[in-house]
Amino acid sequence: MIYIHIPFCRSFCTYCDFYSEIACKGRDSKVLESFTDELCAEIEARRDEIEASMGLNTLYIGGGTPSVLPLALLRRIVDTLGYGPYREFTIEVNPDDICEKGTEYIEGLISLGVTRISMGVQSLDDSILRWMNRRHDAAEAAKAFSLLRSFPGLDLSVDLIFGVPEMGIKKLRKSVETVLEWRPDHISAYQLSIEEGSTLAEMIEQGKVQEAPEEDCRNQYDFLCARLREAGYHHYEISNWALPGHEAVHNSAYWTRQPYIGLGPGAHSLSIAPDGTQHRSWNSDSLNHWTSEGETLTPKEIREEEIMLLARTDKGPIPESRWFVSDDLISELI
Repeated sequence: MIYIHIPFCRSFCTYCDFYSEIACKGRDSKVLESFTDELCAEIEARRDEIEASMGLNTLYIGGGTPSVLPLALLRRIVDTLGYGPYREFTIEVNPDDICEKGTEYIEGLISLGVTRISMGVQSLDDSILRWMNRRHDAAEAAKAFSLLRSFPGLDLSVDLIFGVPEMGIKKLRKSVETVLEWRPDHISAYQLSIEEGSTLAEMIEQGKVQEAPEEDCRNQYDFLCARLREAGYHHYEISNWALPGHEAVHNSAYWTRQPYIGLGPGAHSLSIAPDGTQHRSWNSDSLNHWTSEGETLTPKEIREEEIMLLARTDKGPIPESRWFVSDDLISELI
């Protein structure tokens, strides 16, 4: 499993705290090229680690906004890796990038080996999108999905956010019903969280915004669960629904704690040695010469993560598995 973090956006969303830098069209082409040079150098320097994490053979390019990178630079990165074709190759995109770059860009992604595209829609209410400081509107999101759907070989995933202040169940329902008309292969829906360092956290601290009431968030989540189940989607993880057979292979492996390698600034990795020793490492947040540090996990930390992650899925910690949560283990963890 390989994850690559592309730390560039055209603008910052209100709620986001992921590491990213503003990259303006045209003006910052040298910055993007320099980043690609650094990333390719990291790939070569960590080749042995990458080899050890490739049991599942998946690639996920996230961010940030990977669709900000020109196709030529994405090709350099993929060619430097050189492990394709992948069992699953996902890239995150923004609707406005798809609309601007068009079918030629989508064809280019497919030629790189991309099999799955995750598009950040978040909402189909223009007032909510403006509040989030998203770069697209509802019409662009619909056009982008239509362009992507014209390539039937691609698995398409759509991201939504609920629990937004003043969104209300009516606006959420409208977005969901429209997305269901599109019939994506996969839907991710996340409750808005207040992340330290985000614009939203600052707005709340200054009293400019109030969090949505917990009861409203619960009602919106209950609606999502019921409506997507009715529409035939498999609710296989707390925030993820898929048409049967279209569950995300790469992301599902995180929840069962498979080894993975994270490349690029801010990316995390998990290695598991033959003797069971587990090590987590992470890259610093820097565009140039990012460094890595890490820690060896204790047996208790490993068990805690196994329980927490598998409990997020529809499988859960069951007696037949090594993740079964006994009363003794609960007492130990508490």
